Amino acid sequence: MDRLQAMQVFARVVEANSFSKAADSLALPPSSVTRAVKELENYLGVRLLQRTTRHLSLTPDGSLYYDHCRRLLAEIEAVEASFPGSAGRPRGRLRVDMTPSFARLFVLPAIRTFQDAYPEVELTLTLGDRTVDLVQEGVDCVVRAGVPRDSATLVARRIAGFEWVICAAPAYLERYGEPRSLEDLRQHRAVGFLSGRSGRRTHWSLVVDGEEYAAQLREDITVDDTDAYVACGLEGLGLIRAASYMVVPHLRSGRLRRVLPELKAPTGPLSLMYPQNRHLSPTVRAFADWIGGLMRAVEPQWKLPG
Repeated sequence: MDRLQAMQVFARVVEANSFSKAADSLALPPSSVTRAVKELENYLGVRLLQRTTRHLSLTPDGSLYYDHCRRLLAEIEAVEASFPGSAGRPRGRLRVDMTPSFARLFVLPAIRTFQDAYPEVELTLTLGDRTVDLVQEGVDCVVRAGVPRDSATLVARRIAGFEWVICAAPAYLERYGEPRSLEDLRQHRAVGFLSGRSGRRTHWSLVVDGEEYAAQLREDITVDDTDAYVACGLEGLGLIRAASYMVVPHLRSGRLRRVLPELKAPTGPLSLMYPQNRHLSPTVRAFADWIGGLMRAVEPQWKLPG
């Protein structure tokens, strides 16, 4: 039995709360994961996990052993990363989650530069707007827009900033008129958006005379995907409030027009986030540095026209 590997497998099972999810994230057959934990229990002479068909939990011995495993594995990673040789090189599997729109606009057009710089990294991008449990789903880091709400468990590294923009298609404005005030705005239709965090419709947060307001508009159509949200705006189905990086090209082409620019919204950050209790590996650090550089290069393009 390779004790170090067994410790890594055991720790991942605990963090994923599942043998099958741990196997997926480690790219191992489920039988190998089960065997590694069983051999570790036999070697230690204690039961580490209580297993039923529906539930997995640590025994008191398992909880103590997991705490030690986590510290030891973090120390090993830190020592290896301090050397310039192969142990400190970015390599192996890296799983990053982000929204489809962000991947389509920025990451995928430039990803070859990351692959050329780090040929030993096997990159998996999972795309969606929903909230991801990084530990249980075996995700190394996520890119998210907006103020991070998981600061107790995640470290957020700001990689860019953006403005929220209220806009609409010319066809919508010709049909319903252009809102000129906050009171006018309340009479208009908006495209609704379901939050991936809560599953509920989001409300617009606007700043008027230094005070923040939550604007509620009539919503005849609601979507849960950012690309679909902007597409609805382009089709004239309602006003949208979108991140500047999503709509600046359409504002410049005239397919969308900005309205009520004086109704500012809090500037939002784009952040790369990873688990707080997980040592930042050379591979995650390399991706963080790469995407940070990418954002510094493209952020000036998000400047709003006019």
